Amino acid sequence: KGDNIPPPLPFPRIQQVAWAHPKYGGMLASCGFDHRVIVWRERDSAQGGGWGEAWRSPPGLHDASINALAFAPHELGLVLACASSDGSASVLTYNQGTTQWDVAKIERAHATGALAVSWAPAVPPGALVSAEGAQKAVRRLVTCGCDNTAKIWELDEAAGEWKQVGSDLAGHSNWVRDAAWAPNLGLPRNTIATASEDGTVRVWTEGEGGEWSGQELCQLGTPAWRVSWSVSGGILAVSDGNNNVTLWKEQMDNKWQKLS
Repeated sequence: KGDNIPPPLPFPRIQQVAWAHPKYGGMLASCGFDHRVIVWRERDSAQGGGWGEAWRSPPGLHDASINALAFAPHELGLVLACASSDGSASVLTYNQGTTQWDVAKIERAHATGALAVSWAPAVPPGALVSAEGAQKAVRRLVTCGCDNTAKIWELDEAAGEWKQVGSDLAGHSNWVRDAAWAPNLGLPRNTIATASEDGTVRVWTEGEGGEWSGQELCQLGTPAWRVSWSVSGGILAVSDGNNNVTLWKEQMDNKWQKLS
């Protein structure tokens, strides 16, 4: 309330905001039609309280609207991924030495526009049931866009580049508006949900060999806008073009049941 509300942002339309992990203090990021990302930090009482701009992306980060952004799991550090209508995605990593954000680009991630981005859990699948546990944090993310697909990307640390892993997640017949990687808590399975302009939601599951298979969760009869997982990954929320939000839960037979 009051002074705790960030000041009005200096561009006409904000596409998305995202909170950083609480370990980094009060911090959030916003993106919009002006091709920029702004990171905001909550000031302490000695600084007068309220919120202030901590960083603004330089010109040229993207050449069109930035449609979505997401902070990485805190185990990976202070890292932010963005998806843009220019077709590319970017990964911004805070550099403590320079106190600036280093930029890595995924060019032509979706040739006709990238619409959403979501990070994989940092804990690798199977770590909870493995005797070795989590050996190394996972650096993967999923993007989706106007080419009717979702794509998975992984950081090649030796080359310092983000590279696509496997084939496109193709099954929708129109723009994929959103993609959400489910929390797995170290369990053996990776799961991604996608929402499309074609009115369907699909759930993708990674097999033991790294291949992904998808099943249609529902036909909404109206564009599916957003998908969001519960903290445990057991329930999926879906918002649609009829201004409805529905909840879905997977049953023992691998079919999905509508809860509300």
